[in-house]
Amino acid sequence: MARAIWSGAISFGLVSIPVELYSATQDHTVHFNQFQRGTSDRVRYKRVNERTGDEVEYGDIVKGREVADGQFVLVEPGELDEIAPGRSRTIDINAFVDLDEIDPIFYQKTYWLAPAKKEFAKPYALLTKAMTDSNRAGIATFVMRGKQYLTAVRARDGILALETLYFADEIRENISPVDVPVGAKELKMATSLIESMTEEWKPEEYKDTYTERVRKLIEDKAAGNEVVVEEAPPEATEVVDLMEALRRSVEASSGKSATAKSGKSGKSAKSARASDVDLSDLTKAELEERARSLKIAGRSKTNREELEKAVAKAS
Repeated sequence: MARAIWSGAISFGLVSIPVELYSATQDHTVHFNQFQRGTSDRVRYKRVNERTGDEVEYGDIVKGREVADGQFVLVEPGELDEIAPGRSRTIDINAFVDLDEIDPIFYQKTYWLAPAKKEFAKPYALLTKAMTDSNRAGIATFVMRGKQYLTAVRARDGILALETLYFADEIRENISPVDVPVGAKELKMATSLIESMTEEWKPEEYKDTYTERVRKLIEDKAAGNEVVVEEAPPEATEVVDLMEALRRSVEASSGKSATAKSGKSGKSAKSARASDVDLSDLTKAELEERARSLKIAGRSKTNREELEKAVAKAS
């Protein structure tokens, strides 16, 4: 069973429910060590006194902050612990808000909250059910590892989740909005594209393909295999071709949906539509777009004639 990383109590009104905090997410990034090129010698960091050049033991290091030019205030770890707010280890819910009112920009990290013991399961379940029915989140503060957090406690599938939030002064101001007029036809086409690509949210269908490729790179290099280089990203859409790009995107998306529903018959119909087009009438940009949809490798390095032949063959 996972180990609790914090324990305390949820407090709201005169109610207090002992709980334990667990990580809800995990990092699957491939982590590397550092080596000197051409050798198998590890590169390591040392804590060094910049004046003497001597290495400093971890226990002899304190925190400090510059308050004036060349003037520093040094702070001992114990001093930070003594001034930490909420040392009673309580998640203090100050108010309940509509969950939909919290802008996603405020969310940081998710944790699970579980009752500390079986005897606290009933008040925990009661709070969870009430928050689910009312679509409310409890806004609270608590201290963990020497830092105070602003949080939103919410119900999710019968349990409580704690979302750490950014404070308002940690959110940067918006960048300037793009104020450019768009045509009615362009807007209609863009809306059609969005609608044709709309589907149910299924997070399990999305994978971290970059991490998978990093692992494959390590495996290939370890086995002495040739490393496959990925294609360059597509070029930006030219403004003059925007409507045409939108139109072809809608057609491609609609064709993809039809293929998913009809299986092989849909695939055959899509191929037939592609072969009905006279490729010699298309611009190179249009051929490149078709090549991208057909996943033709090396298209960026071919001339127009070679690209047309490759598209015709793939279609």
